[in-house]
Amino acid sequence: MKNKDIEYTSVTAVKGPLMIVEGVDDVSYNEVVKIRTPNGEERTGQVLEVFEHKAVIQVFEGTRGLDTKHTSARFIGETMKLGVSKDIIGRIFDGTGRPLDNSPPIIPKERRDINGEPINPCAREYPREFIQTGISTIDGLNTLVRGQKLPIFSGSGLPHNELASQIARQAKVLGKEEEFAVVFCAMGITNEEATLFIKGFEQSGALERTVMFLNLADDPTIERIILPRLALTCAEYLAFDLDMHVLVVLTNMTNYAEALREIAAAREEVPGRRGYPGYMYTDLATIYERAGRIKGKTGSITQLPMLTMPDDDITHPIPDLTGYITEGQIVLERALYKKNIYPPIAVLPCLSRLMNRGIGKGRTREDHYDVANQLYAAYAEGCELRDLVSIVGEDGLSDRDTKFLRFADAFEQRFVTQGAHENRSIEQTLSIAWELFADLPEPELKKISVEYIKKYLQPKQEQKEHGRTTT
Repeated sequence: MKNKDIEYTSVTAVKGPLMIVEGVDDVSYNEVVKIRTPNGEERTGQVLEVFEHKAVIQVFEGTRGLDTKHTSARFIGETMKLGVSKDIIGRIFDGTGRPLDNSPPIIPKERRDINGEPINPCAREYPREFIQTGISTIDGLNTLVRGQKLPIFSGSGLPHNELASQIARQAKVLGKEEEFAVVFCAMGITNEEATLFIKGFEQSGALERTVMFLNLADDPTIERIILPRLALTCAEYLAFDLDMHVLVVLTNMTNYAEALREIAAAREEVPGRRGYPGYMYTDLATIYERAGRIKGKTGSITQLPMLTMPDDDITHPIPDLTGYITEGQIVLERALYKKNIYPPIAVLPCLSRLMNRGIGKGRTREDHYDVANQLYAAYAEGCELRDLVSIVGEDGLSDRDTKFLRFADAFEQRFVTQGAHENRSIEQTLSIAWELFADLPEPELKKISVEYIKKYLQPKQEQKEHGRTTT
C-alpha cells in the first residue's frame, strides 16, 4: 500500500503547464498529485510521464507562483475521479468539477475514474432511434440518432455556440416517455458566452435536465484536457446507471486540441502535422468513442462535438481526424452567414452516415428518405445553375432551369433559415419541403415515389391553386 503522506520537495523544473519531480518511487501514469505552493495553497495535478525516478506532472490550475525551492508534491495513489449521483442534473461545474452555481458540492453516490472504460465492440448496439433537434437541416437532411457521434464543423466568428445552445435546449426523443438529459461541455469560452449559455438554459427551463461543465478562456488551458472526460464520465453514469438518454455537446474541440499541442510542446515531443502531437488521432478517439449504445442497457450517449476550422480549412488536422473517427459532419458556411441565414448550415458537404437507419415509417415519417434525396438533388442542381448564370445570365436559362434556380433560393430562405428559438417538429420540416416541391414540375421529382407524391404533394398543389383563385 502506497504511503500517501510522503511529500516530495524535489521539484527540479517548472515549465509551462508542467512540473518535474525527481526521486519519486512507486508512481503511476495518470495518478493524481496534490501540489502545495510556496504560499500554502493546494493545487491538483496528474502524472503525464514516469521514467526511472522522475515524474512529469501537468498542473490543472496552472503553474504560476510555483518554484523549485518551496513547492512540494504528494502522490495520492489513485487516478482522477468524479463524484456522481442523480443530484448532478441541473448543476454547473468548472473545469475541475467544482460547483460554479453557488450551491454546495453534491454528495456523491460513488466516484468514477474520468478516463472511463472502453465499450466492448461486441456489446455495442447499432444506433437507430431518431433524436429531434428542432432544426430542419439536421432533422430533415442529416438526421441525428441515439448513440451517434455527429460533429459540427464551423469557422471563427460563425454562430456555432448559438447553434450548440439551441440544440441542447430543443433536443428530445419522440414517441416514448423516457428520461432525457443534456451534458453541455464548453472549453475556452469567454465570460460573455458562458453567461449567455447559462441564461439561455435557465430561461428555457432546459437547465433542469442539463449538467454544465464550463472552462473559461482565462482559466488554465490544461483544464481543457480533463473537461470532456469529466463530462463524459457524468454522461456514462446517467446513461448506463440511471437508464437515461444523454446528449453530450462538446464545444469547442479546437480549444481542446490546442491545449493538447501546448502540452506536447512543453514536453518537447516531436511534432506531427502543423505542430499537433502525432497521437492526436488516438487521443480524440478516446473521447469520441465514449458515445454509443450497449446491448442490454436502456440508456444511450449521443455526441455533438463542435469545432472551429482554422482558416475555414476542412482539411486541417482537427476536422480531418475528427471526420475519420465520427459518423458524418454538419458544416457551417461563411457565405450563408453573410446572407444573414441562420443557422448557416451548408447542406451539400454535410453527411449523417447513420441517418438511413433512423428515419422512415415508425421513426420519423414514411416519406422522409425520398424527401431528403429529392431536396439534395434539387438544391445541388440549383447551385450549379447559379454558377452558369454568372457566365450566361438568367436570360440564357430555360423555364425548367429557372425553376430550379428559384428553388435553391427558396430552399435557403424557407428550409435552411429559421429562428434561434424556433423549434420545428419533423412534420413541420417535411411539410416545408413539400411546399418547396410544389414549385417544381412534378415529372422532375424523380427521387420520390408516386405514392408519396399523391399523398403529400397534390394537397399542397391544390392549396396553392386555391390561393391563386381566391386572390
